[in-house]
Amino acid sequence: MAFKIIAYGVEPYEEHLYSELNNYGYELTLVNDLLTADNGDLAKGHDGVLLFVNCLADRANLEKFNEYGIKYVFTRTAGFNHIDLQAASDLGLKVARVPAYSPNAIAELAVYLGTSLLRHTVYTTGRTAKLNFTVTETMFSHEVHKCTVGIVGTGNIGCVEAELYKGLGAKLLGYDIFQSDRAKKLVDFKELDELLAESDIVSLHLPYFPGKNENFVGEEFISKMKDGAILINTARGEIVDEAAVTKAIKSGKLEGFGADVLTDEARFFGKDFSDGSEFPDETIKELIELYPKVLITPHVAAMTDVAVSNMISTSYDNFNAALKGESLGRAEVELPEPAAK
Repeated sequence: MAFKIIAYGVEPYEEHLYSELNNYGYELTLVNDLLTADNGDLAKGHDGVLLFVNCLADRANLEKFNEYGIKYVFTRTAGFNHIDLQAASDLGLKVARVPAYSPNAIAELAVYLGTSLLRHTVYTTGRTAKLNFTVTETMFSHEVHKCTVGIVGTGNIGCVEAELYKGLGAKLLGYDIFQSDRAKKLVDFKELDELLAESDIVSLHLPYFPGKNENFVGEEFISKMKDGAILINTARGEIVDEAAVTKAIKSGKLEGFGADVLTDEARFFGKDFSDGSEFPDETIKELIELYPKVLITPHVAAMTDVAVSNMISTSYDNFNAALKGESLGRAEVELPEPAAK
């Protein structure tokens, strides 16, 4: 009997890839909606669950899966903070992820956001779209090859971004606790304060550790940045204090902010508030309204043909390895000890 997988958060335009890459003959149920408090019951009758970013894999849903006999709760993302790991451990569930799918996808978006803000292209094209072809002072811009780009977090994604900016002639600085040989060939490592003081663009590629680095980028961090610098976040929203960024944009301390992630973004990403319905976070709404100095994309960095294909195929490999009792290596998520009963 075929192993049955239910995948949540599958966009219609991705569905064909799930079939085309299904080399193991899994029986698939594809759900367009993310996992929420209301649709966990769709997993009944399946053997494994495959999640996406912003799925609600809280204790209630995990307990439901456990009742259904599901022992594999995997995510096709690198991050896994949407899964209650303590609950998974208590219930004896196995959790896996896709540690790397396409660093280029995220790095390219980070560069696009940074260079767009540097050259004010969104501001400019917004005017010409309205048939206004006059030139303003705002269109007077810097050139990338004369800029310094500081990359905070020089893992695979940070290194790819460094390669891209290096191709444009920029000076590259880096900050990371672990300084890989690859990164050393691309960036000049600095202490964080030095990087912030010297960089025209600061790009974040840090993992998010709940309870440890929330609001890593706050007023103190921003105060150390170069006046008129640009901040880019394609990592996780929780590491940035959006209120501090809003204040810095309004004061002119920051020239621009680009992000593919926001704090507690499941509240609004994937939803449409353009009809005037109430937005759930006034602070973030105020930030978004600073467009075009603020450019926000709804967590789409990994929405490329290469990245999505790699997410799916690696997830299938993870299920196959788990079923065979083989090691999942870096894909396996380490769980805490079960809570004492």
